[in-house]
Amino acid sequence: MKKYIIHKLYVTVLACLFAAGCTSDFDEINTDPTASPGSGFNPNYLLTTAQLAYTGSNDFAYDTWRANLIYSATMMQGMATVVSYWAGDKYQNNPGYTSAYWERAYDEQIKRIVDIVEFTRDKPEYNNIHQVGRIWRAMAFQRISDLYGDIPYTEAGGAYYTGILYPKFDSQQSIYTDILKEVDEAINAINPSGDAVTGDVVFNGDLAKWRRFGYSLMLRMAMRLTKVDETLARSYVERAIGNTMEGNGDNAFLLHDESGGRATQNRNSQVLLGDGGQENYYVKWSDTFIDFLRQHEDPRLDKIAVNNIYMSEGSKEQNPGYIVGGASQKGMPNGKDLSNNPLYRINDDPSYTGFPDYSSPHPQMITRNAPTFIFTYAESEFLLAEAAVRWGLGNAAEHYKNGLKASLTFLSQWGNALAISDGDAEMYASAHPLNMANALNDIGNQYWANACTSFNFYEAWFNWRRTGVPALTPVNYINNATNATIPRRFPYPIAEENTNPENYRAASGAVIGGDLLTGRVWWDSE
Repeated sequence: MKKYIIHKLYVTVLACLFAAGCTSDFDEINTDPTASPGSGFNPNYLLTTAQLAYTGSNDFAYDTWRANLIYSATMMQGMATVVSYWAGDKYQNNPGYTSAYWERAYDEQIKRIVDIVEFTRDKPEYNNIHQVGRIWRAMAFQRISDLYGDIPYTEAGGAYYTGILYPKFDSQQSIYTDILKEVDEAINAINPSGDAVTGDVVFNGDLAKWRRFGYSLMLRMAMRLTKVDETLARSYVERAIGNTMEGNGDNAFLLHDESGGRATQNRNSQVLLGDGGQENYYVKWSDTFIDFLRQHEDPRLDKIAVNNIYMSEGSKEQNPGYIVGGASQKGMPNGKDLSNNPLYRINDDPSYTGFPDYSSPHPQMITRNAPTFIFTYAESEFLLAEAAVRWGLGNAAEHYKNGLKASLTFLSQWGNALAISDGDAEMYASAHPLNMANALNDIGNQYWANACTSFNFYEAWFNWRRTGVPALTPVNYINNATNATIPRRFPYPIAEENTNPENYRAASGAVIGGDLLTGRVWWDSE
């Protein structure tokens, strides 16, 4: 496994992380003059912090816990739980949870990456880090926009440079037009003979990998628009073809470091190990996901799923005799709880024999120094397969096979215990080729499975909203907020009404279907 260990700039990262703190006020979210660089500042140090922040906030991973796990993972039925405050499992609206990503991302991600881009603008000695910053900035804004829709973009995060404390909300359509342009320009402006990018803990300054990552990100962004602007989508896909990731060695991930405590540890792991409650005992793989793997005789089932690992409530100690894979693995149904209501009580479900019997993620997937996967080669190949089906751009079957093989073999990047050999992956992929009569469904299912296996549940949710794949059966929990339909977006934070009222009211009033869990962002409007 590649060793881009985060502690190489540990002291600088901690200083940057804890300088700003957390806030729900947009004037603070949009500016932090004391953290802005001076004339002698090296922006490479700030890049490390911006990359780490994208993997989760420093305030006990509240954005990851709430947006990626509590909502995305359970709505997409990758995971399930009976923990009462995991609102996404039951389609309930918890405004504090749905606002967490917004508040943490603007404060910890956007201010820093905008600082990098603006500080290095028109400075030839910083050309490459400027271009890398533009690519990362586009990716960071894309996720916020995919969660909420119209968001502050052109005026966000740069008040030190512009003086604008209360930024307007840009339309998602204009945001996508611009971030596609930004990534395209940045890729082509990277100079292999230029400045070294030394603060990079994802690709260790490898500019060739940055170019392939940029094109893969362009592909993801473009494919997001297939429902609303197929012409624009195809034009950027055509630019990306032939330039995207070439194998699992190009996977974008940040390898965490246990020694730094909350600041540098894996955010998903902190939650799933039970640092904040009993998630280790009560959060499991969903039966939808486990059943999918079993029905497809997928070798990932024998790697990623274990049972009998936590034997009693309240204990954080792992049972050394846990069972890996095999016929005993079973997922937990979504929409269940610990109440006395027989409609929802997990103990009354036919699958229930005890919580230890439900499948948990393999321990190597939730170590504190585990990687956070940002983008995988498998994802780019599945997107290329879809583009080939839609527009005849390339060989769909070949890209699908590449993606399927990579989605198996990349597991070794979690740890050696999860490794699937190239030979076994080849055998499986050859025996399960793309069914051209149902190609988009096959591709979407595997995109979802790969996203779940890499813990990138954000992408599972975004791609499901665009494609409708997989065909999930919604839960119907009492007093749910969506009339038993899977949520389509996060409502805007209520705090915005007080801190940026005029711009907030204009944006919330323009949401398709209302500023609700059932509202829709622009690219999901049809």
